[in-house]
Amino acid sequence: MHIVLDETAMAAAGQGNVLASRLIHRAHAETGWFLYAPSCALVEADRARPGTAEHLAALPGITVLDLDLTAALAVAQQETWAAAHSQHAAQPTADRPEGAIVATTMPKRWEGLPVRVLDLTP
Repeated sequence: MHIVLDETAMAAAGQGNVLASRLIHRAHAETGWFLYAPSCALVEADRARPGTAEHLAALPGITVLDLDLTAALAVAQQETWAAAHSQHAAQPTADRPEGAIVATTMPKRWEGLPVRVLDLTP
């Protein structure tokens, strides 16, 4: 299971969202569960809730995704860097042929976009 945390999911985790906490626990404790934090979304989450980036980056079950060239080109095409990097990270790759699911507390924002969504709204 590959899951990309958008900035709303990251901020929610920092505020004690039970569903986000369960994802983090599973990624740490269970084989086959992977959580990704796109760096652009991590910055936005930290702006919304200071300390979020440092906390999430320290967790062993979360992989922070760099803004590489292909991600930068994708980000340049969108309105917000956080959403664009999250969407790019969820696309299929050689490691994730089926892509990843975007975990969010704002599922309506992803309507009409080519991503699968996991609603973390309590």
